[in-house]
Amino acid sequence: MTRALPTESALLHGAAGNIEVLIDAPQTVRGVALICHPHPLFGGANTNKVAHTLARSYRDLGYAAIRPNFRGVGKSDGEHDHGEGETEDMLSVIAWAQSRWGSLPLALGGFSFGGFVQTRIANRLANDINPPRQLILVGMAAGVAADGARSYDTPPVPGTIPTLIIHGEVDDTVALSNVLDWARPQELPIIVIPGADHFFHGKLHLIRELIARNVAPAPGRV
Repeated sequence: MTRALPTESALLHGAAGNIEVLIDAPQTVRGVALICHPHPLFGGANTNKVAHTLARSYRDLGYAAIRPNFRGVGKSDGEHDHGEGETEDMLSVIAWAQSRWGSLPLALGGFSFGGFVQTRIANRLANDINPPRQLILVGMAAGVAADGARSYDTPPVPGTIPTLIIHGEVDDTVALSNVLDWARPQELPIIVIPGADHFFHGKLHLIRELIARNVAPAPGRV
């Protein structure tokens, strides 16, 4: 396992003000990973256990994993913007990471609403000089949530970006059928964890194992 540095916290500048981030980095950084947390109006924050699992998994693969708080969460300024402003903020975080570490390979990871935002970012950057090399979507937000309070017009994933999708069999927030309907026309496989709910209680170790098995270590400078 890659030796790790202590978790770092920082305040970055975004269009709505401060963006609070946590950074989990190995001693030798060979890539940059952006991790997005679940819905901020339903308790989502960068300390979420699934977001934390994604960050540590990417860190162990040689990536500096950055976990921002979306607008209005923690020390991040602004108000929830239904994915629009959040996308712009995340692009600002990526630009900051590139100014700090240079043109290292970029990876994306998102949980629930964070996955929805990451599909938007993936499409924005697909034709960039340094497009994302990996996308991990866990508990993916697509279609109408079970409570009817949220609806996601989730764009398809660019076919050039390797994508790992992990979903819980008994997800009671975003039905597995929603994600299948979204993935089917793209011919994107989904790994289903039997018995897992939306927050993967008692199943986080399986997420770590799936990432370790299916995602290559950061390759180093592009």
